[in-house]
Amino acid sequence: MSLFAPDYARASVLPSPNFGERANGLKPDMIVLHYTGMPSAQGALDWLVNPESQVSSHYFVFEDGRVVQMVPEQKRAWHAGKSVWKGQTDINSCSIGIEIANPGHPAGLPDFHAPQIDAVIALCQDIIARHAIVPERVLGHSDVAPVRKIDPGEKFPWKLLAQSGVGHWIEPTAIAGGRFFQRGDAGPPVEALQAMLGFYGYNTPVSGEFCERTEGDVAAFQRHFRPERVDGVADFSTIDTLHRLLKAL
Repeated sequence: MSLFAPDYARASVLPSPNFGERANGLKPDMIVLHYTGMPSAQGALDWLVNPESQVSSHYFVFEDGRVVQMVPEQKRAWHAGKSVWKGQTDINSCSIGIEIANPGHPAGLPDFHAPQIDAVIALCQDIIARHAIVPERVLGHSDVAPVRKIDPGEKFPWKLLAQSGVGHWIEPTAIAGGRFFQRGDAGPPVEALQAMLGFYGYNTPVSGEFCERTEGDVAAFQRHFRPERVDGVADFSTIDTLHRLLKAL
């Protein structure tokens, strides 16, 4: 791809050859946030513009807040992989992908940098305004690809983004005792939990069996909305937080 004019005024442009056309008339109505999960930011950026990688993203945000655009927003970047949200299986065609330089879980999940998060917020605000993206469709890679992906991770400051009008958030219910559901449990309460996860957008099977997939979806929900404890166990805190998020819709 040759140079193009950035969609976001503060971005520099480094074109990636890894892109295509958005399918079936889909337009961007979702933002998916990622961490790079690689030791160096420059190494991650180089990989995203390497034709051999077959991966890309629309934007890349360095630790110091610099923003690079690799794929025009009207094109389909290859960032989400096999993903589902609210029944849509071609997430790449309906989303804008943002890679945030952070080595992630392999490096012990270091904190994101303040200038970087400020830049992510400003970039998202601009995208949201131009594409009329609703808060509940600003998601993490782990939301649309549970089990398979765990980025941007439980230390990503979703609450801070929401305070700036980016993403959906409520204060999670405090962790306490009480009844919980976990792998191997079954029955109507499990089915109700699965239905709630599915209503929010996760591709959870409504089977009444607390299976591996249900555990993964619960963990993904916790990673985003109740990050204090990510264990895939549906305790009262997790279920009540999910219920309150649904009510807030």
